[in-house]
Amino acid sequence: MAAKYDYFVVLAAMRTGSNLLEANLNALDSVTCHGEAFNPHFAGNLQSDTLLGLTLEDRDADPMKLLKAIRTAPGDINGFRYFEEHDPRILKPVLNDHRCAKIILTRNPLDSYLSLKIARTTQQWLLKNVKRRVDAQVTFDAQEFLDYLEQVQSHQHMLRRHLQKTGQSAFFISYEDLTEMDVLNGLAEWLGVKARLTRLDDTLKPQNPAPAVSKVTNPDNMTRALADVDQFGLHHTSRFEPQRGAAVPQYVAAPKSALMYLPIRNGLEAVINQWLADLDGGKTGDLITDRNRKQIRAWLRNHTGHRKFTVLRHPLARAHTAFCQHILSTGPGSYKMVRNYLRNRLKVPIPGQVRDTNYSVAQHRDAFLAFLGFLRLNLNNQTPIRVDGTWCSQSRVLDGISGFLLPDLILREEDLTTALPALARDIGHSNPPKPSTRAPDEPFTLDQIYDAELEALAEDVYQHDYEVFGFGAWAPVPPRDAK
Repeated sequence: MAAKYDYFVVLAAMRTGSNLLEANLNALDSVTCHGEAFNPHFAGNLQSDTLLGLTLEDRDADPMKLLKAIRTAPGDINGFRYFEEHDPRILKPVLNDHRCAKIILTRNPLDSYLSLKIARTTQQWLLKNVKRRVDAQVTFDAQEFLDYLEQVQSHQHMLRRHLQKTGQSAFFISYEDLTEMDVLNGLAEWLGVKARLTRLDDTLKPQNPAPAVSKVTNPDNMTRALADVDQFGLHHTSRFEPQRGAAVPQYVAAPKSALMYLPIRNGLEAVINQWLADLDGGKTGDLITDRNRKQIRAWLRNHTGHRKFTVLRHPLARAHTAFCQHILSTGPGSYKMVRNYLRNRLKVPIPGQVRDTNYSVAQHRDAFLAFLGFLRLNLNNQTPIRVDGTWCSQSRVLDGISGFLLPDLILREEDLTTALPALARDIGHSNPPKPSTRAPDEPFTLDQIYDAELEALAEDVYQHDYEVFGFGAWAPVPPRDAK
């Protein structure tokens, strides 16, 4: 019967109990854990500069050689411990390898943080004889702990997401599980080895078994600081909006100048395209667009000193333009099937003919409010309607853009009259044109219907965009009542 895995990796961090886990793995017949094989400062164990016949220089020159040596070492299965600060070149190959068993070891982050501070203070990293235990208290630093917590959680999130995306599972084990022989034997079963533990390794002793409050010199400060840690994500909103790839064919380069526009669809595309054409004294038909990735890369190579930019628009104004152009309108560019769904299924009060003189400002406000309600459902993937690029979150679009190219500048609509000419001057234009203003939305503009309820709903729909881009209220004037 073929082995279940070729090798294993213990994905852990300092002070999570990885030494104890390694000791119990090595107590299993024909199982070997080769320590911190890819620690930048040693090979496997402290003060060791060789591992499986390879020197530190051999390993650093080609870490895949050591990985191969571990994979093919004698025994049923071999592995190693990997921490976030170890050689990053090895992580992706290991995570992508379905023949590598992933063991993820975790510990209460506060306990790990305090244990790490104590070890750094005492320089006692392992304890085999309790009579030699060095006792110490440390000072709890709230910001230092929050930074540590963010780092730990981000790394754990990355591991989980990578395994999900590659269709793999891991064996999750916690610090407290390391005293449970049944759990460790379950790990042996999962690894596909026949050996079982009959007793736990007791060589290593717990160094700081006391409660956290007794380990610090300022327990009251620690208690108050931890009261502000949002353990349950009270202000976190889950994002079910689909991810978006880079819409490369929509990228637009100037005919001559080394400028490339990476559009976030928001109603400003025509204004910016015209400005790019005017900048080089041409027409919009001269713009370079509808190119594939290979052609875009060639353009970048051929335009030294290029600048790539994109433009944000206030979420409420952007949603209103999308509503007027694609939903309310029945002309070219309208989304007739979406419009019919909104009218017939969701009962959004959209008139049959917008040009009807009976369609009032008040009706327009109510229809747009209902459309925002639809967007709240749509962006949470709760409707059968696609999340369109004209109303999806701008942060999602920017994520997709950044997956291929990083924009040099992220501009904002309200700054374009000065930002675009300044950008042109940076690449050598002495007297660049100013961009025109976009045509007002029809049949009514946003300022004719704006009120606090619309703003609040837009902020609810686009909460992530408001947060990451720092958007405030769209209108600097007191809200007006459209009714």
